[in-house]
Amino acid sequence: MIKGNFIDNLPKVYGIYTGGFLAFIIIMSIGEQMGMTAKLIGICFVAFTVAIYAIIGYLSRTAQADAYYVAGRQVPTVFNGMATAADWMSGASFVAMAGGIYFKGYGYMALLVGWTGGYVLVASLLAPYLRKFGCYTVPDFIGTRYGGNLTRFLAVVVLTVASFTYVTAQINATGTIASVALDIPFQYAVYVGLISILLCSMLGGMRGVTWTQVAQYIVLIIAYLLPVFWISNKMGAGFFPHFMLADEVSRIAELEAQFGFVKNSAENLKEVPKGLAGITKAHSAVNATPWAFISLALAMMMGTASLPHVMMRYFTTPSVKAARKSVGWSLFFIFLLYSSAPMLATLSKLSLIDPSLPTGIIGKSIADVQAIDWYQNWNQANLMFVSDFNGNGTLELNEFFMGGKAVVLATPEIAGLPYVISGLVAAGGMAAAMSTADGLILAIANAISHDVYYKIIDPKAETAKRLVVARVLLVVIGFAGATIAAMEIQGILGSVIWAFDFAMSGLFFPLVLGVWWKRANREGAIAGMALGLASGMGYLIWVRNGGSGFLGITQLTFGIFGSAVSLVSMVVVSLITSEPNAATQRMVDEVRVPSGRSIIGKQ
Repeated sequence: MIKGNFIDNLPKVYGIYTGGFLAFIIIMSIGEQMGMTAKLIGICFVAFTVAIYAIIGYLSRTAQADAYYVAGRQVPTVFNGMATAADWMSGASFVAMAGGIYFKGYGYMALLVGWTGGYVLVASLLAPYLRKFGCYTVPDFIGTRYGGNLTRFLAVVVLTVASFTYVTAQINATGTIASVALDIPFQYAVYVGLISILLCSMLGGMRGVTWTQVAQYIVLIIAYLLPVFWISNKMGAGFFPHFMLADEVSRIAELEAQFGFVKNSAENLKEVPKGLAGITKAHSAVNATPWAFISLALAMMMGTASLPHVMMRYFTTPSVKAARKSVGWSLFFIFLLYSSAPMLATLSKLSLIDPSLPTGIIGKSIADVQAIDWYQNWNQANLMFVSDFNGNGTLELNEFFMGGKAVVLATPEIAGLPYVISGLVAAGGMAAAMSTADGLILAIANAISHDVYYKIIDPKAETAKRLVVARVLLVVIGFAGATIAAMEIQGILGSVIWAFDFAMSGLFFPLVLGVWWKRANREGAIAGMALGLASGMGYLIWVRNGGSGFLGITQLTFGIFGSAVSLVSMVVVSLITSEPNAATQRMVDEVRVPSGRSIIGKQ
């Protein structure tokens, strides 16, 4: 029996939870040995974990604004680090990143560098100072620091554009996993994923999301690391493949050179289902220039420090010092997965193309490959495809196609692991996508309910009414995101990268200069947000419609262009207009003091 304060008992509570989850995995393993079907195992994993998250969300319900918006500002550093890691390691990190590295090569590790390095910017430039400010949301900081409803509203607009782009990718990921695990069409599965997401956040807001995200982190990290270590040991790459990465990459390079890269004709590619890709370039041909790597990493770093759902997590700590320490724990917990994504991509590719392994399929007959159980399962899910383009009856390297999101989800089956591991991976992917989607939908709903409804439309609104508005917005935004996700306009990884670019285009410099430059004023912030977002979006549209771009800035790094416009316009407009009043400048000075009471206190 657990007695005393819940916060004091957190290690014991989550220790019991972890033990219970491991026991569930063992029970499922026994069930598989006794004849339990793969479909039933998948359903059990998804249903069990979602049910646990829903229970946590229900137990965390609250009617207090402080608890709903910032979890009462009492989340300990280690647990906030776990919640932040879960919030951060989205469906893109869990499901799509290894797929990007698999197909695009190690140039895509710029994402890992950028997404991890971004936390250095968060720790050094923003998180402690925004916590010292004492705000509920990022637009709350912008609106109070610069003054005026227009600045607050523009911050909400940028937040909504970036976060909504991001959330559609997460609902896409939950839909993919639910469709495979539950054997239902993707267009319906996205709504199953949405309902699962709303169960965690509807009643408890940030408090419910926080304690759910800690539970989700435990699931997703076990689900990601266990297959990596198991497959590596089974393939003879050692229990820790991280130490053998150079050897395995060299082996891939040898095999790719041996098989060659034969370009498929346009006629051949017409047969390939939409969204699937093949290995068409050597690793060295992707992000070959230093600027291509650096620009993508830079965009992801600045985007990380601009995303509101990331900043919100540091509003929940008890103090400024705790916010800074929490960033360190976040990096540690994120490192555990990010350092393993390249290993999983490497092991997955070796499993498929190395003819010396029993799982290798390149060089086998087309008929034999099409008869493999795992191929049939993933082909039915429209995530794998083979075709005998050259008519020789043998599978060549350029005749196998796979969806990027299948790399993580299908690898346990390809490697011959028990199906219970595939069920575990599905549960982990669901946890990763749900945790991020919860944070994103909450960020949008909280910003609109607090900064538009309460601060602009009805400043006298009672707490109960504000929370009703926030919960209704959660549902509306979630269903809008699911509807867009069902259209599959953009892949998971592409949508996520766009979200970072949108965020940095409109928010990075208004946030950073709001802390570090007292001369930045309301007119400058308005210009920075409006022109930064508009120019970044315009550049994206231009490049997508065939524009050549310039300075090597692509549709994946358009935020560099948008943020540059934001910086120049913000500085110029601030300097040619009146400086902020003395009270605002004193407030900025006080924000940078790492101790003392919050600037604006409770709201």
